[in-house]
Amino acid sequence: MRIIGIDPGFAILGYGIIEINGSKIKTIEYGAITTPSDMPMPDRLKTIYSNLSNLITEYQPQEASIEELFFNKNTKTALMVGQARGAVILACANNNLEVFEYTPLQIKQALVGYGRAEKMQIQVMIKNILNLDTVPKPDDIADALAAAVCHANSRNYKKLCLGY
Repeated sequence: MRIIGIDPGFAILGYGIIEINGSKIKTIEYGAITTPSDMPMPDRLKTIYSNLSNLITEYQPQEASIEELFFNKNTKTALMVGQARGAVILACANNNLEVFEYTPLQIKQALVGYGRAEKMQIQVMIKNILNLDTVPKPDDIADALAAAVCHANSRNYKKLCLGY
């Protein structure tokens, strides 16, 4: 089973693709989709949608795990990230991926066991869980991989405890 984890953003969108086989997790690919600040928003959304669709076509994940938008004091930024999330969800839906959403609190809880964990704790756990040489940079990539691992753990938990 392949899962793509996504940390939505309009300037930097982090993604990470993992493969799970029982309790084993293997990293397939990770990186970021970036758009320049001087690019018009419709073009930024088109770039996000197109690049993400290409990644889905190339790596064939079966499920997507997306970090939910947390409350942002800057309304304009929150709306722009919400638009990016829309492009992400549309790319997943158009490629027949089931979409699962997790709050930052849920992701931190799944990886570290504490919902208020620091960003660096998450990054170190991702490095260790996925047996990476270094912590993925920028932070958005580690966050995307964390979303994928969170979903893998949630999926395995449901399978073990609930029988599906």
